Amino acid sequence: MKLMHRRALSSAIVSAVSTLCIYLFTSSAVITMPFIFFSAVVTWIYLRNKSLKQDAALALVWPEVIDHMVSGIHSGLSLSEAMVGLSKRGPELLRPAFTDFHHELQRTGNFVEAVERLKIRFDSHSSDQILEAILLAKSLGGSELLQIFRTLGDFLRQDLSLRKEIEIKHGWIKNSAHLSSAAPWLLLLLLSSQPGTTDAFAQPAGIAILLVGIALTVVAYFWMGRLGRLPKSPRVFQGRI
Repeated sequence: MKLMHRRALSSAIVSAVSTLCIYLFTSSAVITMPFIFFSAVVTWIYLRNKSLKQDAALALVWPEVIDHMVSGIHSGLSLSEAMVGLSKRGPELLRPAFTDFHHELQRTGNFVEAVERLKIRFDSHSSDQILEAILLAKSLGGSELLQIFRTLGDFLRQDLSLRKEIEIKHGWIKNSAHLSSAAPWLLLLLLSSQPGTTDAFAQPAGIAILLVGIALTVVAYFWMGRLGRLPKSPRVFQGRI
């Protein structure tokens, strides 16, 4: 909820500043109107994509987590000790989560419940596979744990590499959506420096054209974005607490 509030506040601030600048440039409230909407929406989408990029960065570190686990277990550490070690030697993005795991393990002593809370916190396909393998090894005393981790690490790296390649090939769709959406409005902004343009769009027909243009731009942008979106890998092992 706090994240949503920050996004809304940032969008409102950017929209207000953009509105002022564009109105000073065009001297037309009618032409400024679409840019009020677009500046707020663009800021919202930018902040949302920034959050998605953080999630993508999180997905990239799980093979490194496996490497740390394999190294720790190979050196004689138990599963819980190897996981606690991630709070200091693991990837920077995950250290706070494993620090909380360490504190909960010290407080309750319940390894399974602490791992389940990690699954809920990370909420990802990759983390589910790793943490479920840890729970299975903990309950059954898996003697093949190192081999399982190595195999899982190879699989995750191959999956990430394939998804990265697909994202690059689909990137042109997103770039086309951005360019196609912005080009007509940039042209309008340039033409608005001429008095004839502002007078034309001040008429009822001009206002109607702007409203239709806003609607078509929004529909086209999100449709192109949907075409270029990769499906998220579904979670197989959900948290059980």
